[in-house]
Amino acid sequence: MASSNFIDYVKINARSGSGGAGSLHFRREKHVEKGGPDGGDGGRGGHVILKGNSQLWTLLHLKYTKHIKAFDGKGGEGGRRSGAIGKDIILEVPLGTIAKNAETGEQLFEITEDGQEVILLKGGRGGMGNDHFKSATNQTPQHAQTGEAGLEAWIILELKVLADVGLVGFPNAGKSTLLSVVSAARPEIADYPFTTLVPNLGVVSYRDYKSFVMADIPGIIEGASQGKGLGLRFLRHIERNSILLFMVPADSEDINAEYETLLQELRIYNPSLLDKNRILAISKIDVLSDEERTNLKRQIPTSIPSILISAITQEGIEQLKDQVWNLINSPLSV
Repeated sequence: MASSNFIDYVKINARSGSGGAGSLHFRREKHVEKGGPDGGDGGRGGHVILKGNSQLWTLLHLKYTKHIKAFDGKGGEGGRRSGAIGKDIILEVPLGTIAKNAETGEQLFEITEDGQEVILLKGGRGGMGNDHFKSATNQTPQHAQTGEAGLEAWIILELKVLADVGLVGFPNAGKSTLLSVVSAARPEIADYPFTTLVPNLGVVSYRDYKSFVMADIPGIIEGASQGKGLGLRFLRHIERNSILLFMVPADSEDINAEYETLLQELRIYNPSLLDKNRILAISKIDVLSDEERTNLKRQIPTSIPSILISAITQEGIEQLKDQVWNLINSPLSV
């Protein structure tokens, strides 16, 4: 998921198709006297539909498509022939995509399943032909309905990455390194802040051919909930994770304080995030001596399950997978 290709927010102008007009027609055949009305109905206009696609990870394909318009329905014809239905426009989007009304900010719906289809804007109804308006007192109706106009709206599509476990930590906490070790993902890794500028996803293999999805969320800094650093742009991706894996490096000056700062940023952004199951992983322990490890354990918060890991030496990695798997399948995470 290259940084230039990861797009998680687009604004589009969508318009459904208008319905076709009903036909004003009377049966006219050589040997049929006073054939009567036989105008057919107009076809409905095309819908604008969002469809979930589990193979997509970004909204990049919609970035430069600002105007979406479905096709209009065709008009009805004589002989009670209905007009053709306008062609629908189907926009495929990644799982975790939310549709919002751009003017009101109202959330319309969310796409969470592969193949799920939701009508974003309904096509206009086709008009009824004059055949519908005949009666004993009106045998030659001179009236047929016009089709309904299509709907138009500015829509915001916002992606919240769906993953089983989200990595939460300050820059240089070792999140990208861990993801590269436990999965086939190859995020950019370097020894400076904000190496990760977009979320990276990896499928982690587990025992007996099981697996789970891990997301490396770009580094949070103190004040991120107020827009500092990468700000709110990627905090929303944490909302869609089943559990949260907090990562604090072993060389941190105060592990407990760093963990509490991360919690506070999530609390300010969305208090419900603290209802998720959490694990605290102390990373980079390969740099510590035995004595330093003993001292380190005294700093670790006791309010959260914790584990010492090293992505370099693989220490604690399998045990971490076990903890993650158990939490993913616990009642609170379902």
